[in-house]
Amino acid sequence: QVQLVESGGGLVQAGGSLRLSCAASGRTFSNYVMGWFRQAPGKEREFVAAIRWSGGTTYYADSVKGRFTISRDNAKNTVFLQMLSLKPEDTAVYYCAANPALRIGLSRHEYAYWGQGTHVTVSS
Repeated sequence: QVQLVESGGGLVQAGGSLRLSCAASGRTFSNYVMGWFRQAPGKEREFVAAIRWSGGTTYYADSVKGRFTISRDNAKNTVFLQMLSLKPEDTAVYYCAANPALRIGLSRHEYAYWGQGTHVTVSS
């Protein structure tokens, strides 16, 4: 049973930073793509960033490129999302997701496993 547990959310002022963590268990994730998505109130869940576990290839949404960095720690089976220069429009629930595939997908429908989410609030 795949389990994804996010942590690290909170309240931060605009311009600040946060680092989200996603602890993954239940499988060997070497052939998975791990993604971060977010959902703001009243909006659809949108792609933020993804990383191919094997090889470390990454991909980012244009809205976060240059500010967010996705990475993984193989030894700890953990994926991180480092978020810098946060803006009020980054406020959302952030979800970790896992896709048992090698292609980096941008649609939430491509991801089979999801965490419960962690709240990020950026005040202006």
